[in-house]
Amino acid sequence: MIHTVLAAYDGSALPVDLDEAAHRCLVAGFDGTASVPHTLKRLIDRGLGGVILFTRNVRDAEQVRRLTDELRAIRPDLLVAIDNEGGGIGHLVGAGAPDGPGNFALGVVDDTELTARCADTLAGHLATLGITASYAPVADLQHHPDNPIVRTRSFGGDPGLAGRHLRAWITATEARGIASCAKHFPGHGGTVTDSHHDTAVDPRSYEELLPDLEAFREAVAAGVPMLMSAHVVFQALDPNRPATLSRRILRDLLRDELGFDGVLVSDALEMKAIADRYGEAAGARIALAAGADQVIVAVPDLETTLACRDAVLGALRAGVLPEERVLEAAGRVGRLLERYADPVDPGTVAGWDTGAGQEAARRAVRGRPAPAPVTGAHVVDLFPPPHPALNWGGEDLLTELRAVDPTASGTAVTGEPSEPAALVAGILRWAEGSPLVIATCDAGLHPWQDRFRSALLARRPDAVRVSTGLPEDGDSLCSYGRGRVNLRAAAEVLAGR
Repeated sequence: MIHTVLAAYDGSALPVDLDEAAHRCLVAGFDGTASVPHTLKRLIDRGLGGVILFTRNVRDAEQVRRLTDELRAIRPDLLVAIDNEGGGIGHLVGAGAPDGPGNFALGVVDDTELTARCADTLAGHLATLGITASYAPVADLQHHPDNPIVRTRSFGGDPGLAGRHLRAWITATEARGIASCAKHFPGHGGTVTDSHHDTAVDPRSYEELLPDLEAFREAVAAGVPMLMSAHVVFQALDPNRPATLSRRILRDLLRDELGFDGVLVSDALEMKAIADRYGEAAGARIALAAGADQVIVAVPDLETTLACRDAVLGALRAGVLPEERVLEAAGRVGRLLERYADPVDPGTVAGWDTGAGQEAARRAVRGRPAPAPVTGAHVVDLFPPPHPALNWGGEDLLTELRAVDPTASGTAVTGEPSEPAALVAGILRWAEGSPLVIATCDAGLHPWQDRFRSALLARRPDAVRVSTGLPEDGDSLCSYGRGRVNLRAAAEVLAGR
């Protein structure tokens, strides 16, 4: 084969087609809302496969559309992606994102037509912004009660239920011309560690993993164009490497056994499960060698992306990373770009059901016996600080309750208070003569919430208990998520609306 040679920025040389293929295998994050950094422009010129947007890139809808237009003016076949799961997780609030209840609430309702309507709202909104790929839906099954990262992002723990809702979500997203991505293969729901912070290990046997694999089989059967790998060590599949870096999992299991031939993208390489043990650059090289087609480098510091790029180019020059593997990966990415990279005219995007998310949240909350309405209640909303990689923050139960009952009062406590006893005493004074509502969010994972609630209940055993994460023993009401519509639905029940 005759190759045209291109001088790389570090003075070495690679064939043009191989250099472009290597860049196709990268997805980069960046900083800013108004212009494309020069370094990113150079990467796009070299063939960068995609960019991933975050809250830091979003000011309003018009600005996002200008930004996506500017990105594609550099190279039209650039995939512009974002995490867009709905619920309390997302980055497009400033751009007017439709409200969604999150997957667990959709699983509780178990109406696939409603799930499709909720997915359609999110995909339709992306289409108006020029965003052509969504790293959603979550296909993980929620298994372990102490799992810190999946929880209400999952449709539930049953593979049949998850499978039918994955199919509904993927089909609705495809109908809008948006690429969906089922994640995190082969499942993050059986761990007790958040791979953002440390190496996560799933100790289950192969037989115990089969339900998780079945959910992903359903996503593959539904035609999902992308899957995202988990930074999780599965002892029954490959005890030595996390799935993102494991040939056994990515090629032998996913490609050969499940028959997936779409684009396999890694979760972000700067997550501690990869960065602390391998480093982002080595992680990029190993992931591509193992069978990934694209790796995400989501940090805004483009020097990290360049280091990952240079590691891949260096491995190609040294023969450590086979040329055929990178060309295969780039070929899959190229087919994806041919199908999805060209955005629709925002003026031609059909409208969507703006009430679907609230309907789903209400149906989830009202699917169990409700407590007696309380008027003029004092609400104590206890919840952990929003996850920096997932949650835009700002929602609280008191705000939503006051929207339907202006006489309500209360306290939002995000994170363990420095003087809990004093705060408990103050709340008891403020709530004297009023109904008391105590809301927690996954108190089993955050013992300070349980202690705080117990201290209040010792003096106010009449308090109404609300869970805003997964259901807990003893709660009177559960919202199944902390998205705004979830909290509004719970507030309506509390107020008797």
